[in-house]
Amino acid sequence: MWRNSWLKIFLTIFVFLAFGSLLLQTEAEARAGRGGSIGSRGSRSFSAPRTYSAPKVVQPARPSPAPLTSPPGTTARPAPTQPGSSFWRSFGGGLLGGLAGGLLFRSLFGGPPAQAAPGAGGGFGIGLLDILLLAGIAYMIYAFVRRRREEAAMAGGPTLQASGGYLAPEPAFQPPLEYGVAPEADEDRQEGLRHIKQMDPSFDEDRFTDEVMDFFFRVQGAWANRDLSPMRDKLTEEMYRIFQEDADRLQAQGLVNRLENIAVRSVDITEAWQEQGSDYITVRVYANLLDYMVDEKTGEIVSGSKTEPVKFEEYWTFTRPVGPNPWKLSAINQPV
Repeated sequence: MWRNSWLKIFLTIFVFLAFGSLLLQTEAEARAGRGGSIGSRGSRSFSAPRTYSAPKVVQPARPSPAPLTSPPGTTARPAPTQPGSSFWRSFGGGLLGGLAGGLLFRSLFGGPPAQAAPGAGGGFGIGLLDILLLAGIAYMIYAFVRRRREEAAMAGGPTLQASGGYLAPEPAFQPPLEYGVAPEADEDRQEGLRHIKQMDPSFDEDRFTDEVMDFFFRVQGAWANRDLSPMRDKLTEEMYRIFQEDADRLQAQGLVNRLENIAVRSVDITEAWQEQGSDYITVRVYANLLDYMVDEKTGEIVSGSKTEPVKFEEYWTFTRPVGPNPWKLSAINQPV
């Protein structure tokens, strides 16, 4: 009975927090596109955009130095203890033992003893839920200790060799950076950009991302004014219709979406391709802004925050007829 009651309480709290988090996220993301996925990406409309990851460090190949052995007649020093590992092992063991003891104590004294069969021992024991709880805690402690060991190993401490000597940590250096997408995705992106440049030799990636940044500010401004007509020639018919319908709905409800302190941190091309006589480029926009909804009559904040900025990333897709033609926004997608 005790276990069932606490399990119900835990599940109720979990569902409440999950629902509350989803509700807050929905209310806060009211910028252009409403924090959702809209529009068309051609034949890739039904596949998620290839996400951008942080730049990866490429370690250049280097010869392995010979191990340093201890001088003759000396005893090899033991391998240095990894920082924090013994503490967390002791802490984890103590925590696990304490929980096990607590569960056993509850089984013994938490309620009337269970009826034992004639000739059997005591009637207490640990239930299935307790066993699963202990197993989960043990795994969490194991994973944490293992991660700490891996982090300590990556930090570059001295390494004990089989011969009994040590390798000194290699000096720090600045390796080159590689574009932050998977190799196969980057190859597809590069091939798409080559095809675009074949039909438009004046195309430049840096200039394109700069134009996307300017475009982002202009779209957010038009959205906040609830009038997308100044951006009509920069949007596909589908995107213009979706934006304007949403803006008209806000106006009918007497709401204004305030977007302030907009800061675009980065714009990165993640996909580029051609199909059916059209160019497509998808960029990852990483930005933050103040995003809140205001009642037009009272000026009161209905949702969002006037002081807490919203940080987000979105994937914006642009298209045009093949060749040196103007680009139009055709889709906005959220990362999966």
